[in-house]
Amino acid sequence: MNFTENQIERYSRHIILQEVGPEGQKKINNAKVLVAGVGGLGSPVALYLAAAGVGTIGLADNDVVDMTNLQRQVIHFTSDLDKHKVESAADKISALNPDVEIRMHKGFLNPENIAGIISGYDFIIDGTDNFPSKFLINDACVLNGKAFSHGGILRFEGQTMTYTPGNTCYRCVFGYAPPKNAVPSCSQAGVLGSIAGMLGTIQATEAIKYIIGKGRLLTNRMLTFNAFNMNFGEVNLSANSDCPVCGSNPVITKLEMDEQPVCDLKQ
Repeated sequence: MNFTENQIERYSRHIILQEVGPEGQKKINNAKVLVAGVGGLGSPVALYLAAAGVGTIGLADNDVVDMTNLQRQVIHFTSDLDKHKVESAADKISALNPDVEIRMHKGFLNPENIAGIISGYDFIIDGTDNFPSKFLINDACVLNGKAFSHGGILRFEGQTMTYTPGNTCYRCVFGYAPPKNAVPSCSQAGVLGSIAGMLGTIQATEAIKYIIGKGRLLTNRMLTFNAFNMNFGEVNLSANSDCPVCGSNPVITKLEMDEQPVCDLKQ
């Protein structure tokens, strides 16, 4: 497999796994994964993908680090305040595994740039925190035949599913963004910091399983959990023939940005 001695030592715990082995580790080393959103979910995802040896990690975010991020966005430190998140994350990835190639995409993902960005990656991680971005990532991946992991957290709860071409997509389940005042954001309703790590590590695991082609992915099912009671559930999903992007008669044939719903949450 042409590993260096350092790589054999670094990835030894993968290589001795029958389900991974040297062939699987080489696939990981050659893989390219985009982490869209380097926040609560993207932080653990990026760290574990780097530790696993994913050869190329893309980081897409438009934000800078602020004090409220540090409660859950573990890739950013106090010394990173006001630093661009992709730069902060790139520093930690390089320190963890200097073999990883890092691609920084500073700015918002939008209908004009997303197809070109995702074209260079094998798997996409949706670590964003707003509905327009989540639906945009879904639509771009569906229309361009890309696999991705959806993740969402709020308060004590998390949910995740994996899309691969031909299976249930995010719009099959949710259709369109919810109406105004239906769902608050984390900044309005709060979020337990550790659940970002719980969900992010699941998303990273899905990416690795997809890369090595082993294990059962979260396709056609949604994994949910409530960390307050530590209950996990699974919802079986089916592709929706009326889905606006992947159904029998799709109405979404080009990329557009859904409107962001605003929630006036009363405390």
